[in-house]
Amino acid sequence: MDFAFQPEIEMAKETAERIHKKFEGRRKELFEKIRRNEFVQEIWDELSKAGFLGSIVPQEYGGTGIGLLGSTVAMEELAKYGIGNALFVLTICAESCIIRNGSEQLKKKFLPAMAEGKIKCALGVTEPEAGTNTFRIKTFAQKKNGRYIINGEKTYITGADVADYILLITRTIPYSELSKKGLPKMYGLSLFMVDLKSKGIKMHKLNTRGIEGMNQFTIFFEDVEVPEENLVGEENQGVFVMFNGLNPERILAGASAVGLSEFCLKRAVEYANQRCVFGERPIGSYQAIQHPLADVKIRQEAVRLVVYKSAWAYDKNLPPQEVMFLANSAKYLAAELLLQAVDRAIQTYGGAGFVEDNFFIILWDSARLLKTAPVSNEMILNLTAEHVLGLPRSY
Repeated sequence: MDFAFQPEIEMAKETAERIHKKFEGRRKELFEKIRRNEFVQEIWDELSKAGFLGSIVPQEYGGTGIGLLGSTVAMEELAKYGIGNALFVLTICAESCIIRNGSEQLKKKFLPAMAEGKIKCALGVTEPEAGTNTFRIKTFAQKKNGRYIINGEKTYITGADVADYILLITRTIPYSELSKKGLPKMYGLSLFMVDLKSKGIKMHKLNTRGIEGMNQFTIFFEDVEVPEENLVGEENQGVFVMFNGLNPERILAGASAVGLSEFCLKRAVEYANQRCVFGERPIGSYQAIQHPLADVKIRQEAVRLVVYKSAWAYDKNLPPQEVMFLANSAKYLAAELLLQAVDRAIQTYGGAGFVEDNFFIILWDSARLLKTAPVSNEMILNLTAEHVLGLPRSY
């Protein structure tokens, strides 16, 4: 892997820096919006104008085609200043599924608008009785007269009140019928682009924390009609669409975590150089303060390389199994790094670390969430043990 970025990647980094400068004097205002779980449309607009929503979209569909690495570097750069956007990540995921698995008709219908930032997309996987075990989902899509009729329920859906569409994972063959027909459990899943304004959709807001500027919802689907053309990939083959296309979510989450770790580290170092408790020596001169911060810095560099490599592997279209391992590794390591960075920043600040104006205690929710979603760190270890090391299935 070339450690020197191509000019277009450097340009993406510089563009992200310019976006930050536009918001530099409004950090407290933006943080207050995020604390209240208000979607910051201005950040979305800037990401759209800069072309980051079109980074993985081929130029023939209105994208820039600079690749996921460009968005990864930009996401990290913005996160260094505490700026993030979960719907940006989810929309890139939807684009990925459509680009790699969608019909030509579907690509022309959605990609140009998504690349311009005119369509925001949520992701619908989790159900109350089917969390990590996606094969057990019950939401069902039945084909009738050239359309699909969807019934079911999804939960912990981020940004459903702001998104225009949801990339929805459903069953098109009930799980209970698979064994009767001698079919594998991964068969019978299908993905759809569903308009969230469709008749028959109801949302219930959840009292959750952890997603910057975003609310989460349980969504109920009652006889929701979806055009046949909105099927992503082949019917019943959705598991391949999902596994091949959703790696960007983990990669971009990792990039955001690396950037946020720098946000924490930079402020902790500044505070440690200024704060004096015993005499005139700053607390940063004590090894009890120095060593934990230095440890974060060393780990940060290692995690950054894994995140970049996973984005590079996605852009190079390496085998899905290899990309999945790298994407999972990036997310796993970044989650551990960010939690450590937030904890050390709070500890360095002492009591001031719990003041919301310093943002660390607000960021703690997001840092802790990353160990659980997207995909828990325990499941990443399970998948790595089984599919990379070749150990017996443990769950």
